[in-house]
Amino acid sequence: MNTLSFSPTTVSVDLGGTPISLETGRIAKQAAGSVVVRQGDTMVLVAVCTADPREGIDFFPLTVDYREPVFAAGKIPGGWFKREGKQTTKETLTSRLIDRPLRPLFEEGYNGDTMVTCQVISYDGQHAPEVLAMVGASAALIISEIPFHSPVGGVRVGRVNGQFVVNPTADQRLGSDIDLLVAGTDEALVMVECGAQEVQEADMVKALEFGQQQIRILVKLQQELQAKVGKVKMVPVKTELNQEVYKQVTAAYAEKLFAALTMKVKIESYKAIDTLKKEAVKALAADKPELKKEVVASFELLKETLFRNAILKQGVRLDGRTFDQIRPLNIEVGVLPSSHGSCLFTRGETQAMVTTTLGTLQNIQIIDGLEEEYKKKFYLHYNFPGYSVGECKPNRGPGRREIGHGMLAERSLFAVLPDAEQNPYTVRVVSDITESNGSSSMATICGGTLALMDAGIKLKAPVAGVAMGLVSDGAKFVVLTDIAGQEDHYGDMDFKVAGTPNGITALQMDIKIGGITTEILTKALDQAKKGRLELLAAMGEVLAAPRADYAGNAPQMHSLQLPKEKIRDVIGKGGVTIRGIIEMSGCDVNIDDNGLCQVAGPTQEKLQIALKMIADLIQSAEVGATYLGRVAKVVEFGAFVTILPGIDGLLHVSEMAPYRVANPADEVSEGQEIMVKCIGVDERGKIKLSRKALMPKVEGEEGQAPADGETRTDERPRRPRAPRRS
Repeated sequence: MNTLSFSPTTVSVDLGGTPISLETGRIAKQAAGSVVVRQGDTMVLVAVCTADPREGIDFFPLTVDYREPVFAAGKIPGGWFKREGKQTTKETLTSRLIDRPLRPLFEEGYNGDTMVTCQVISYDGQHAPEVLAMVGASAALIISEIPFHSPVGGVRVGRVNGQFVVNPTADQRLGSDIDLLVAGTDEALVMVECGAQEVQEADMVKALEFGQQQIRILVKLQQELQAKVGKVKMVPVKTELNQEVYKQVTAAYAEKLFAALTMKVKIESYKAIDTLKKEAVKALAADKPELKKEVVASFELLKETLFRNAILKQGVRLDGRTFDQIRPLNIEVGVLPSSHGSCLFTRGETQAMVTTTLGTLQNIQIIDGLEEEYKKKFYLHYNFPGYSVGECKPNRGPGRREIGHGMLAERSLFAVLPDAEQNPYTVRVVSDITESNGSSSMATICGGTLALMDAGIKLKAPVAGVAMGLVSDGAKFVVLTDIAGQEDHYGDMDFKVAGTPNGITALQMDIKIGGITTEILTKALDQAKKGRLELLAAMGEVLAAPRADYAGNAPQMHSLQLPKEKIRDVIGKGGVTIRGIIEMSGCDVNIDDNGLCQVAGPTQEKLQIALKMIADLIQSAEVGATYLGRVAKVVEFGAFVTILPGIDGLLHVSEMAPYRVANPADEVSEGQEIMVKCIGVDERGKIKLSRKALMPKVEGEEGQAPADGETRTDERPRRPRAPRRS
C-alpha cells in the first residue's frame, strides 16, 4: 500500500511567553490558502478561496465565516439535534471582527468573490481562538494568489494587576479591567474592539500602543511564512475613471450637488442628490448608454470630493456644525406606560426608542458553546427596521450589523450594572431605531442608560456614547464629533467611544484607510470625552439618578442568600417543599446552584408570604433563645419538640421540670405547645432544649414533685394526669 506523505511548513514565535505557530501544507491543501494557527492547545484552521468576478459587479463580495464546533472542546451539542446549527451570536460577532480589518486592505479593483472560512479545531479552555482566527485569515490570504498585500496581526490585550498582558488566558481575563481586541498592520491600527471598567483615556492609548507592538511580531511571522510558500499574486483589473466625463459632471453639477449635500433634512438632501444624479445621466448619457456607468461613477466621486474638500479645505461640515459639536438633542423618559422603563432618545435625525424589561431568574439566558456553560442576567437587543431610513423592506430578523451594534451597547452598559445582590432582576434592554442618520448604536447606549434608570436599576454611573469620524488626506487630518450618515460613509474612520464621567467602558473602531496613528487616536479620545461629558450633562437634566423604586408593574422581587446547609430544606425531598411555597404564596421561587434564592410575586403581600415561609425554613436554633414549640414525639428519655419548621430539639427528661420527672408522658403529650429554651447545639447540629430553665424552682425539698392539689408553675395549665392502673 502506498502511503501519503506531507511536508508542512511551520513558522513560530514567542508571544507574551507562549509560542504561537502558523502551519500550512498539511490540511485543506486545495484551498487558495490555508493555515492552522496554534497557541497552547487551541488550534484554528483557516482556509480562503476566490472566484472570478461576476459580470458587471461593482463591489467587493467578501464573506468571513467563523465557526466553533463544540467537538473542539470535547463536548457534544445540547438540544434535540446533535449537530451545530446556524451561527451563534459569538460566531457572528467574531466573523465581523475578522472581516473589519481585512476588508479595507484588499487591492483596489479586486472584485472576485472571496470566502474566508475559520474553524476552531481544538480548544484548551485558556487560549481564546478569536484572535488566532484573525491572524490565520490574514496569513492564509498572504500566501494565496489573492491580491492582499498587507499582513494583519490581531491580539487581545488585558491589564492584570496594572500590567498589560498579550492574549491573556481565560483565568487572567477574570482579573483584567481591560478586554481589548486590536488589529493592525506593522505601521498602524485598523480595528479596535474593547470593553473596559471605566478606564482613563491615557491608559487606553497605552494599551493600544502595547497592542501595536505585539502586532508587529505577528506581521513579521506571516511575512516569514509568505517568503517560504507564498504564491504569485493576481493583478486585478482596475477601472480607470473617465476624466473627460468627470470634468463634465463637475462643471455642470458641482454647485448644485454641494447645495443638495448641505440641506439640513436628510431625506430632502438624499432626494435632491438622487434627482441630480438622474439628471446627469439623462443629460450626459442619453445618446451614449455605454457612458451611464461612467457618469454615475463620476457623480459619486464628485460627491465624495465635495464632502472631503469642505472638511479639509473649507473647514466646515455639511450640516454647518463645528468639528466638535454634537447635534441637537431631545430626550424623553417614561414614554411607554406599560414598559418597566423607557426612553425616546433623539440626536439630530437619529432616534432610538429604548425599553427596559425586568424579569425573574426564569428569564436568564443560558449560553452553551466552547466554554463552560454560563448564564446572562443582562442582555441588550438592537433592531434596525427599514422604515428608520425610509426604506421599503421586510424585517427578517437581526443581521450581523444589528448583532454587532447590540453587543457594543451591551458591553458599554454592562460595566456599570449593579451586583446581583443589589439587583435581583434579569434585565432585557431593547433598542428600536426609529430614525437613523448615523450613530444609532451610540443613541442606543444613551437611551439604554436612561431606560435602565427609569426602571429603577441602580447603575453605578450613567453611560453615554459618541461616534467620532476622521477625514485625512495623508498630510492633514480632522477629527469629527458625533458623525452623521454622510460623514460615516465618506469619512476615513468610524470610532465609537462609550463611557461614564470616570472613564471608558467600550470602544469600537473601523478604519477605511491604511491605518491610524497614536496622534490621531489620542485626539479622537480626548475629543470624544468632551462630547461624552456634554451628553451626560444633558441626560442628567432629564433624569439625574435612577428612580428610587423599581417600576410598579414589574415583578415584586426579593433575593436572599440561603445557607448551603439549608438549600435542601427549602427545596425539600423531590422539590415538595418549594412547590408548596409556590402553591400557597402564588410566587415564583428560584434557587441557583450557589444558594441565591430569588422570589418574585405579583403583589407585595404575596411576596411577603413566600419570604416568611422561606425564612422559617432557614432559621437555625440560637443558644439562649426561647421558643414556643410543639411536642412532636414523647420517648422514655424525654421528648422531641419542634421549635422551628423542620427543626426539632431534644427535651431531655432531666430538663422537663425543676423536680424529678419519672415518666416524660406524665409531663407532656404529643401535640402540646410548650415554652422551651435552647441550651446548646453540639458539633453534629443536635439541639438541646430545656423547660426547667424557664420555670421557678419548687419550694421545699429540691427535686421533689409538688403534692397532689398543689399548683405547678408553668406557662400553661397542665392537663389532668390519667389514673394509674393497679
